Amino acid sequence: MTRAGWWRLALLAPPVAFLGVFFAYPVAAITGRGLRVDGAWAWGRAGEVLTDPDTLHVLWFTGWQAAASTALTLALALPGAYVFARLVFPGKRLLHAVVTVPFVLPTVVTGAAFLALLGRGGLLDELWGVRLDTTVWAILLAHAFFNYAIVVRTVGGLWAQLDPRQEEAARVLGAGRFAAWRRVTLPALVPSVAAAALMVFLFTFTSFGVVQILGGPRYATLEVEIYRQTAQLLDLPTAAVLTLLQFAAVVLLLGAHGRITRRRESALALVDPQRAARRPRGAAQWGLLGGTLAVIALLLLLPLAVLVERSLSGPDGYGLAHYRALASTEGGTFLVAPWEAVGNSLRYAAVATAIALLIGGLAAAALTRRAGRFTRGFDALLMLPLGTSAVTVGFGFLIALDEPPFDLRSSWILVPLAQALVGVPFVVRVMLPVLRAVDDRLRQAAAVLGASPPRAWREVDLPLMRRAALVAAGFAFAVSLGEFGATVFIARADAPTLPVAVARLLGRAGELNYGQAMALSTILMLLCALTLLALESLRPARATELV
Repeated sequence: MTRAGWWRLALLAPPVAFLGVFFAYPVAAITGRGLRVDGAWAWGRAGEVLTDPDTLHVLWFTGWQAAASTALTLALALPGAYVFARLVFPGKRLLHAVVTVPFVLPTVVTGAAFLALLGRGGLLDELWGVRLDTTVWAILLAHAFFNYAIVVRTVGGLWAQLDPRQEEAARVLGAGRFAAWRRVTLPALVPSVAAAALMVFLFTFTSFGVVQILGGPRYATLEVEIYRQTAQLLDLPTAAVLTLLQFAAVVLLLGAHGRITRRRESALALVDPQRAARRPRGAAQWGLLGGTLAVIALLLLLPLAVLVERSLSGPDGYGLAHYRALASTEGGTFLVAPWEAVGNSLRYAAVATAIALLIGGLAAAALTRRAGRFTRGFDALLMLPLGTSAVTVGFGFLIALDEPPFDLRSSWILVPLAQALVGVPFVVRVMLPVLRAVDDRLRQAAAVLGASPPRAWREVDLPLMRRAALVAAGFAFAVSLGEFGATVFIARADAPTLPVAVARLLGRAGELNYGQAMALSTILMLLCALTLLALESLRPARATELV
């Protein structure tokens, strides 16, 4: 093996060990325990679960609601992708950051916001007597709210860099406006739209927090059913089969996403986004801008505004009563004051960010040079924690990590480790394009001058990737703040995180509990928004994609 090969192997070793111990081992342990009876594999149980009408109903609902959520998100967000890519208007940069905020919000906050807007006693209920929390529309709208930024960032990022002169040349040759767009721009955008649609489908297929809060007993995705079978019915065999079913679907989706992404990377010549954008001209462009602003106001900002309004609304009028109540232990929901969840979340997220930055940074450095199927396969494996059942991972931590040398069941570090699993894919996706954009001749020149691979990386790559590392750290911090599926199992009762505290408060009756949940959700939303706004000022010019 060459010197560079050994260097790549050394970089890969820590990420492989981390994913092996804290992802593959817990997931394998919990599924193995569910499918083994008296030391033998009980595959017959798997057949019974897969053919059970209840399982088929859950699988059908999971699939069609994900397809419907994806279609609705594309319909609402594609005009926004065009507006942010090709039009210049005041406040564009700030609005670009604002539309990203929902994506990093905890799913429980999204559920709480739509509950305050569409649920019993919500804004629409008070104004017009309209309630949607008992229908699937609440889930679809919340999914569109959550995933709007994926389409705007992924499709809009590419759209902004397509050379407009190609479409203009087609019009000079006699093609109409729509024909030129259909024959020139649309084929270039199709792989990007497909990649965005697959990511939206993946996130909605594995949806947990939103469906748990808005779906009620009538609607359940695979992830919600895994949680119900694991935590409420203690039926591990059924949960294990559902986990494997979801895992197989996620692998297929990630495989398709990888193929589309590689095709998109190799087919296009791109230009500076600033050359392609101009002020709106004509009724159509002004109409698109107005429509996009209306969608952002109604779909993205209104639920968040209602959330804030409900956090301030008390029996004696508007005030800070619910915020002051966070400092009290009255009510018995927690062993400590709910306010302590803020400090817990910040500390856990900071540690998780450090872990994700270390593991993700090493993985991105190892994947910088494309090196065949193994490297592409490992790149896809790094995405698996995003789609795998977080409920399974969290419960797997409790089952698997309870013996030396990994006896961590009572340790606080379990929460940051689970959060880092979600943060690592974001770190890799942000840092990898920047590292691959570094001119390899600079590394070769450093090697010719006698620099070792570590020194060449330190002198060439590190200065160029510093801003990307800060952006990656910000994304990892934001998603760590909002992680819920795994944390709900492993957060200790005396140290809840913000999403866990919100979910517990929403699960208890009483106006005070509801108001405190809205107050904590608002605090969590502000923390995520401030992180995103800080990232927008640091974001490298071409880092236009979220994933």
